Amino acid sequence: MQYELRYQVIEPKRQTYQNVIDRLGDQPASRYLEGTLDVQPRENFHYRPTWARDRELYDARFSALRLTDGYAFLDPRQYYYTPYVTHRAGLHDEFGKTLSYLEERDLLAKLPEPWHDLVSSVVIPLRHYESGAQLTSVAGARFADGTSIEQCCTFAAFDRIGNAQMLSRVGIAVGGGTAQTLQAAKQHWLEAEHLQPLRRLIEEIMIVDDWAEGILAVDLVDRLLYPLVYRDLDETALLGGAGAYSLYAQYLWTWFTDQRKWLDALIGVWTADEQHGTANRQELNRISRVWAPRAADAVGALASAIDTRVPEAGAAERLAAAVDAQRTRWTEITGGEQA
Repeated sequence: MQYELRYQVIEPKRQTYQNVIDRLGDQPASRYLEGTLDVQPRENFHYRPTWARDRELYDARFSALRLTDGYAFLDPRQYYYTPYVTHRAGLHDEFGKTLSYLEERDLLAKLPEPWHDLVSSVVIPLRHYESGAQLTSVAGARFADGTSIEQCCTFAAFDRIGNAQMLSRVGIAVGGGTAQTLQAAKQHWLEAEHLQPLRRLIEEIMIVDDWAEGILAVDLVDRLLYPLVYRDLDETALLGGAGAYSLYAQYLWTWFTDQRKWLDALIGVWTADEQHGTANRQELNRISRVWAPRAADAVGALASAIDTRVPEAGAAERLAAAVDAQRTRWTEITGGEQA
């Protein structure tokens, strides 16, 4: 007796979850969409926040920047837990290998004296700035309306701690394997004149009630600080006998370019929203007028400290050009509307 094997194809009744079907139709969807769209609870809460009884537990009014649909924004990187962790694990693994290479050859401890001073008194103290920025991202993770935005804020919060850890590991390497450089960096953060404008700024941003304003205020600083410290100084280091600085600075610059992807996309969605776009542009204009000058002053103090130690960096001149570019960018974003 012979038997014939046959394949039977069973068509699924649906190709994805109902919440995705309601938005996109019954078609195959990515894991990102299935784990993001409409995941945030909308009803059946047991209590209102005791600290804000006029708000729901998840409430769009926690920010002046609003969207008609909180899921109009989607992360262009398509990050959910697995791809995020995989990508960041790879980044930190590569950083660890680079740092091991620098430590084995004692290259950071052997930096030219001006660069050693620059790294110890300007760059390593920025781990405290990263810590403050992390708390601002945590506020976004808690109060943002919509899972797609909340995810990005959560990942950014973890990233900031990762950035602080990378700077801490560099500080230990600069100190020859001891915590001496980190202890000195803390004192610089608390007392050094060139760091006080930035310290004051990040501490005041941390207590801003509007989570989106806090994130954008930090971003205004990032857009000046990261190119100056981790891109422009990288180029100067390569020509100034401080290649060890360049080797680790590239990882922080890589993170910054990735951070830009979701923040720029979110700003674009805010400004284009059919119902709230005009009000959002006005609010963005107000945020830029309040925080951009302070960001320029804070990073300007760092630029002066950099030029004092490494004059060939031309940090003040580079920063002035970046400030002008940022002012033009925000005028384009807001359409010149006044708050």
